[in-house]
Amino acid sequence: MASGFFALLDDIALLMDDVASMSKIAAKKTAGILGDDLAVNAEKASGFVSSRELPVLWAITKGSALNKLIILPIAFLLTAFLPWLINVILILGGLYLAYEGAEKIYEYFFPHPTAKKVEVLEKISEEEILALEKVKIKSAIVTDFILSVEIIIIALGTVSDQVISMQIMVVSIIAFIATVGVYGIVALIVRMDEAGYKLIQWSAGRNNGLQKLGTLLVKALPRVIQFLAVVGTIALLFVSGGIFAHQLPFLNEYVPFIPGWLVEFLLGLLVGLVCVFLVKIFKKIFIKEIVSH
Repeated sequence: MASGFFALLDDIALLMDDVASMSKIAAKKTAGILGDDLAVNAEKASGFVSSRELPVLWAITKGSALNKLIILPIAFLLTAFLPWLINVILILGGLYLAYEGAEKIYEYFFPHPTAKKVEVLEKISEEEILALEKVKIKSAIVTDFILSVEIIIIALGTVSDQVISMQIMVVSIIAFIATVGVYGIVALIVRMDEAGYKLIQWSAGRNNGLQKLGTLLVKALPRVIQFLAVVGTIALLFVSGGIFAHQLPFLNEYVPFIPGWLVEFLLGLLVGLVCVFLVKIFKKIFIKEIVSH
């Protein structure tokens, strides 16, 4: 009886060791997307009033966790019964990411007339602030959903030759890291200034290490957010371009002199700009029809 129990423990230990090894491989494969996910979500989780940063981030984190709960079973079912549909989903997601990245670049060079107006936060009602928060939270959760699909599909591809129990455990671990790990780091980033103010308070007015570090954190946050906004936009184009390049491997044969990473970026940017153009044309036609009626 005792020997059987210890044999079971030994089998469990071996299984956990295999899961850990496969999880490391899957984590390496998805490291680039996880980094992009961090940059994109840190940019989207910033720009709120200090008192609303953590509630907003918590709302996005819950949405991200729900995304994983929806994606995981669907990914396993599609892999088993409709593997061809995974590529279709990835391409549709890539189109959305390319559009979002290209739109930010377009708006930077050709800002909307209303974007030039400076809004005074004190004059915005609480209801309007909450409405703006909901819009940004929804955008962040939609983007997270698409990035999560990419992360989970790549992780699943690394263990596609394993038994279903191994696939479930490994991919679930990667999904957990993509939620708790990413948003934990995002929380640290967006609360840099609060940590800085606390250090300055603890310094009690003395020009010591605490005050210098606190001041550095407070001054660094706007720069970090600006940097992440740029990195997040570039990440969207890289991820989408990578999806398209994977579906069009012959591109490297026609442009072998261009590095693969540059091909992916340019492809994401080109497709994104086309999507922006088509969306703007559609909006003009749609709005014109509404006005005419």
